[in-house]
Amino acid sequence: MTATMVRYDKDHLLASLQRVRAITEALATPLSDEDQCVQSMPDASPTKWHRAHTTWFFETFVLVPEVSGYRRFHDDYNFLFNSYYDAVGKRHARHERGLLTRPSSNEIARYRGYVDAALETFLSDTSPRVLARIAPIIELGMHHEQQHQELLLMDIKHALSRNSHSNTYCETPAPAETSAPRAEPTPALEFATHPGGIVDIGATENQFAFDNETPIHTALVQPFALANRLITNGEWKAFVADDGYARADLWLSDGWRATNSHNWNAPLYWEIESADPNEWTMFSLHGTMPISNDAPVTHVSYYEADAFARWSNARLATEFEWESVANSQPIEGNLAADDPTTLFSRAFATQAATQAASATSQMFGDAWEWTASSYSPYPRFAPAAGAIGEYNGKFMSNQMVLRGGSFATPLSHIRATYRNFFYPNQRWMFSGVRLARDTETGLQ
Repeated sequence: MTATMVRYDKDHLLASLQRVRAITEALATPLSDEDQCVQSMPDASPTKWHRAHTTWFFETFVLVPEVSGYRRFHDDYNFLFNSYYDAVGKRHARHERGLLTRPSSNEIARYRGYVDAALETFLSDTSPRVLARIAPIIELGMHHEQQHQELLLMDIKHALSRNSHSNTYCETPAPAETSAPRAEPTPALEFATHPGGIVDIGATENQFAFDNETPIHTALVQPFALANRLITNGEWKAFVADDGYARADLWLSDGWRATNSHNWNAPLYWEIESADPNEWTMFSLHGTMPISNDAPVTHVSYYEADAFARWSNARLATEFEWESVANSQPIEGNLAADDPTTLFSRAFATQAATQAASATSQMFGDAWEWTASSYSPYPRFAPAAGAIGEYNGKFMSNQMVLRGGSFATPLSHIRATYRNFFYPNQRWMFSGVRLARDTETGLQ
């Protein structure tokens, strides 16, 4: 048996697929049919659409080409739930997904059940030869669905923030966002020096990776210093109090234009409740709550992260600097459970850093970390043939890379080589900040 066949044992693959699919449904469970239909801005999508699109992916790229005589659940769904795959055909306009009151949420549940049953039959009956060919697409589909699980939470949080009545997603209070005193103080912000050098960047062939994480290659990293933790809400309050949003000298030109055009004066979801400039509240998946000074700040754009770094006499790390440190860090922290039965035992919020022996904490979980790197292809990158090749490659323009993962990122989805990417003005994702600095002596 080849190494590929060992990796793609059909029983393990089917169990993993069923677990991922169940988590999506668990995330949708607290939401009403009306909640699942709403689209609060063009960048967001309705919960119902996320559930349908991730199902469409398996139907389109696995069942239709592989199962003889397979009949689509509904012919219209190829148009309604295609996201951006031009090679597959035309699609419903992204900014009008919230107008799709039909099909209903219940109909999407039937669609998911129909496709899940067909996938189970296909995987149970398929030969080792076919499994070796199609399993990588199924694995890609699972990681694609995990991406949409985080998007589902991002999008419904934005939608609920616009609702003034009963706008909590999850009733359990987030420990990090309460005003209860902590047993341990947040570690002081410190910088650990790293030597740099010629470092390996990118994913190896013995692990799952998106195509934008490949091919593995070397990069020159100058000596640098990286902060031991993420920037906190309390530190961001100091930036606000020092007129950080009103000082043009701190901002990139496009960032200054954005902050003035959108009247930014704090991270997204922050609100001032009184004349006291320190009495901020924030909207969370648990509703509006007092802000914990110790928890990592989230929902900041690249422009804000860059301005804060400049205010701090620091900078953002490059993605190569970040990865060179992350490769030596254990993947643990405030990451979403991969089991639907325990998913809601998570806080669904950022957690304050604790004193730790490691010089660097919070590399994974809590908040995605903006880097100073533009989203572009690695040397010798080549997208896959066909429609699957549209997954990442065609977005490698005008966006910035984030690394790490957030509290909404499934544990099995995270890795040191993961390259997330967003436009520099976007704020609704779970994005935070880690600082870096140059050291006095660089490589010669």
